[in-house]
Amino acid sequence: MSNFASCLRQLAKLDMVNPMSKKILMCGNEALAEAAIIAGCRFYAGYPITPQNEIPAYMSRRMPEAGGIFIQSESELAAINMVFGASLTGTRAMTSSSSPGISLKQEGISYIAACELPAVIVNIMRGGPGLGNIAPSQSDYFQAVKGGGHGDYHQIVIAPASVQEMADFTMLSFDLADKYRMPVMILGDGILGQMMEPVEFKAETKPAIKKDWILDGCKGRKPRIIKSLFLKETALEGLNLKLQKRYKEIKDSEQRCEVLYGDDSDIMLVAYGTTSRISRSAVEALRKKGKKIGMIRPITLWPFPEEALKKLAKSVKSFLVVEMSCGQMIEDVKLAIDCAMPVHFYGRTGGEIPAEDEIIKKIESING
Repeated sequence: MSNFASCLRQLAKLDMVNPMSKKILMCGNEALAEAAIIAGCRFYAGYPITPQNEIPAYMSRRMPEAGGIFIQSESELAAINMVFGASLTGTRAMTSSSSPGISLKQEGISYIAACELPAVIVNIMRGGPGLGNIAPSQSDYFQAVKGGGHGDYHQIVIAPASVQEMADFTMLSFDLADKYRMPVMILGDGILGQMMEPVEFKAETKPAIKKDWILDGCKGRKPRIIKSLFLKETALEGLNLKLQKRYKEIKDSEQRCEVLYGDDSDIMLVAYGTTSRISRSAVEALRKKGKKIGMIRPITLWPFPEEALKKLAKSVKSFLVVEMSCGQMIEDVKLAIDCAMPVHFYGRTGGEIPAEDEIIKKIESING
């Protein structure tokens, strides 16, 4: 029995905590892992790398209790291919890593997308490029939203900004993966993974979609084939067109964001994840001084919330993108508004974190 599960049972006897109805204090990585199990994840394969090590450590304790399978793979490449195999059977499967490890998984992610398989991939980003450091970063944005592997594919990318969202968006990710038969990436960072906040778990969910495509043995039916190798160009183009049709549907229906002070702002900040929390503090501080500053927080990085940005572009005077990178999301902001107005940027990189006063200073320089 895991320490966490044991503590919950002991506290429940004392009527101090009910994990399904009351908030408990957990770090983001462990909240994500518990939410995955509640969502029905029954296969996890991963390889240790900081700052996401709490996820495989937690899964190694809890998966056996939940009747699932935990594998510490020999490498990141092996982990993603194990998830590929588990998904073929209809099992809800997940892997997690941090930036360099996600790079190693890219080929497998492309195969999963081509085979139209649901899977959840977690990236708790660290500083880069190369081995970098173990500090938080957001410099994997391009890799996540543009398709880090080969071919014309996409994955849904969801960016939590709190421990509660680490849990909630994990459950959502499994549902979206099953609904659209494609990989979904949860894009966090070292702060979200390590920080502790109160979290409340929703009741256990069960997949509502009948998986009539899984490989479970013929059993008197016609054989099923799932593959990504199409040697005839027309056949491969057919697959790509089929996927693009699905991606269009997702772009039309799954854009998610949060808008703060969208009705009367002159400058609109654009930030996601941890950076959005710091940016929100800067916005609130300037609002108290009478400054017309607002913020939009993309929740889905793909599909990017283009429609919300287009609407804001009709009233604001400029945008300020704040990232823990050298400037990656700024390109999607410019594309969303058709470069109709100035888009400024402030970022820190290499594991450095933008401070509230730095953001305020940047805003004041734009106003000036």
